[in-house]
Amino acid sequence: MPPGSPPRTRRRRWLWTLLIVAVAFVVAVPAAVVGTGIWLRGAARGHVHPLATVPAAPVALVLGAQVYPDGTPSPFLAARLDLARQLYDAGTVRAVLVSGDHREWHYDEPGAMSRWLVERGVPERKVVQDHAGFDTYDSCVRAKKIFGVDRMIVVTQQFHIDRAVALCRDAGIDAVGVGDETVKRFGRAWDYGAFREQLAGVKAAWDVVTGRDPVFLGPRETGVDDALAN
Repeated sequence: MPPGSPPRTRRRRWLWTLLIVAVAFVVAVPAAVVGTGIWLRGAARGHVHPLATVPAAPVALVLGAQVYPDGTPSPFLAARLDLARQLYDAGTVRAVLVSGDHREWHYDEPGAMSRWLVERGVPERKVVQDHAGFDTYDSCVRAKKIFGVDRMIVVTQQFHIDRAVALCRDAGIDAVGVGDETVKRFGRAWDYGAFREQLAGVKAAWDVVTGRDPVFLGPRETGVDDALAN
């Protein structure tokens, strides 16, 4: 801006700039949400199944969610775990990989998930913990690169299942999905999760386009191989 411009002129230019940025944001964000939603639904189409008819696979991947301070899985996470338990009991999978956030010592999603499954009859040797599944993208990439999973059933809530399947398939896994709807009775929490999912889709597209590495990659682990061998 030239020196000596009248204050009113500078203020007017600043307001026009702010307006243009605001309009661009209002237009771009909904377009990105719609576009990524179309991509995710297309990538997952034909790969999401009801529990009773999902094709068998060696492994179920359960994606992490909130764990309460006493170590109890939240209802949303417990519902995911119960789907995995049913898949194991039916012989549809032979091992369960639980992937979640253990960034801080006192907060351990995989540990809580594992305990929940073992307490309900899934053999401990069949449950494998991934302690660096900080988001869906990380969980999918680590399932492939760290645990060597090539084919699996990914388990989460129904509003999240398209993104989970799309990201796992993009990671090179022959993935199908089963989505839970039993916690839809928690109406406000369900609606919030569904709304948040629209924005998470935009991040998922960015992760795929950039091909970023997970927050923590690390060396190859044999936990899934051992669980399947046993």
